[in-house]
Amino acid sequence: MVCLIMPPSSHDIEMNIFPIKEDSLAQGSSYTMREPLYEDTNPPRFFDRLVDGFRRDPTQRITPEDPLDEIHAAEAAQLHRPIWLRRASPSSHYYDVRLANLQTAQSHLARKLKGRHLQMIAIGGSIGTGLFVASGRALEVGGPASLLIAYLFIGCMLYCTVQALGELAVCFPVAGSFSAYSTRFLDPSWGFAMGWNYALQWLVALPLEIIAASITITYWNPDLDKAIFVTIFLVAVVAINLFGVKGYGEAEFIFAIVKVIAVIGFILLGIVLNIGGVPGGGYIGGLYWREPGAFHNGFKGLCSVFVTAAFAFAGTELVGLAAAETANPRKSLPTAIKQVFWRITLFYIVALFLIGLLVPYDDPRLLIPGSSTAAASPFVIAIENAGIEVLPSVMNVVILIAVLSVGNSSVFGSSRTLAALADQNQAPKILSYVDRRGRPLVSILVASSMGLLAYLADLNEQGVVLDWLVAISGLSSIFTWASICLAHIRFRRAWAQKGHSLRELAFKSQCGVLGSYLGFFFNLLVLVAQFWVGAWPVDWEVQTSSQLAKSFFLQYMAAPVVIISYLAHRLWTRASFIRTADMDIDTGRRDFNLPILLAQEAEERRGWPKWKRLYKFMC
Repeated sequence: MVCLIMPPSSHDIEMNIFPIKEDSLAQGSSYTMREPLYEDTNPPRFFDRLVDGFRRDPTQRITPEDPLDEIHAAEAAQLHRPIWLRRASPSSHYYDVRLANLQTAQSHLARKLKGRHLQMIAIGGSIGTGLFVASGRALEVGGPASLLIAYLFIGCMLYCTVQALGELAVCFPVAGSFSAYSTRFLDPSWGFAMGWNYALQWLVALPLEIIAASITITYWNPDLDKAIFVTIFLVAVVAINLFGVKGYGEAEFIFAIVKVIAVIGFILLGIVLNIGGVPGGGYIGGLYWREPGAFHNGFKGLCSVFVTAAFAFAGTELVGLAAAETANPRKSLPTAIKQVFWRITLFYIVALFLIGLLVPYDDPRLLIPGSSTAAASPFVIAIENAGIEVLPSVMNVVILIAVLSVGNSSVFGSSRTLAALADQNQAPKILSYVDRRGRPLVSILVASSMGLLAYLADLNEQGVVLDWLVAISGLSSIFTWASICLAHIRFRRAWAQKGHSLRELAFKSQCGVLGSYLGFFFNLLVLVAQFWVGAWPVDWEVQTSSQLAKSFFLQYMAAPVVIISYLAHRLWTRASFIRTADMDIDTGRRDFNLPILLAQEAEERRGWPKWKRLYKFMC
């Protein structure tokens, strides 16, 4: 038998670039099979791999740079009227909405987040000082009834918002920022303002959480240098994010489990404490709702709690951001949204109702400006009042873990947002640097550098710093949520006008478009209430003009940031409001073979036992 050895062709790129395996005879053939060897025969050393991982990978971007974008744009232009923003003169600038839609149509980030990551992010992610620490200030200002009403109001509003976000995220998966929905369905300038508003919200959240952690540390020793713990927390948060999206997901999974166990344990303990189930403790019931009372500072006290409640709920929308990095958002996102309901009910409503029963609003240990014992949270105070010695320290450890969780989420959210803004020419290009491990490295470093502001915790006016950081990041969430609701309303209108039915959507909001109207209206009410409280605070009659100005900006700091960003972009690009007929609902839309999927899911449900049907309905 004669073996014919075929040399590699000069046109065979792989055969000329890669090493060649040993010759082998194909069964029943006289020809030799010569295959390229794709494995790395000499793997690089650990240090070389570490250094190489930080180098730029030109093929990985937060939003893709497809060479066929111009062809796609030409095809889309045949379906829609062009939305090129008007130029008053040859030297004027304009913003290409169609190109922005194409750039945010798909994500090149690795889809390494699993269903369990997404569910734990939904139920426990970003729950931190807004619940465990800042709720003490809200209790002192408004009383237990105002605390419960405000958090319930914001919770209902947010559930409608997350439902709308789920529908948009499944139909148009977007990496980086929710501003893409505002750019596509509202106004490009408003999308620019929302992108920077959302990025600023998370950039400020990192030093805020670390400052709160240093305050909590002083519970054990008030004389400790806070700078030491600021350094420890900052290094830990940066290290987690340098592991990439997989590191973020695994860290949030562990953090969320700890917070879920802690809150459930506190609820059970709170019930026992309230009914007098500990030695030496009597029945409390609704004593503190009668004396000192259920409300403090009347209706204005209730309105004052709204910004704190909004800050506590901030980050719930990260479910939509993380869903863009999962393999099957249509299957995992509805489950995660159901977890949001339990997050609102269990973590906020039930836990804070028990806080109002166990801690009077006039307790001197609550977190109020100028308090020398501002390290305690209402959760710790409730346990201390029962005379339990060990559990307050355990609860403070949980608070520290929650702080790391929110700090982790803040770097993740802000870095992805900044990188996406840079890829859309709405931020400096250097922020779009993505290394070979898929990490937006420069954006992570910029977001992490904001944590250096936490060293202000050693100032005597640390309470003032905390108030200003809460003001900057708290009301920002209201603008983001209102924009999501309005974008969903406009999307539904364009969807119907272009002849589509709701059956064509892979996921529909359970609240419908009516829920988006309700959520948008509630957001506007919160903005109006905060303006009233900021301009005329509780004791405005005895305050000076400078104190009134400070009070207003503490309540309404996010509004000037949004307005200035919007006006600057609109004047620069001469952008115009996008009409319904001009909306692009095709670019980047995910098309699912819904009839086959629904039939498969129905057949699968028929085989479930009753307990599993009930579980899937609730969770």
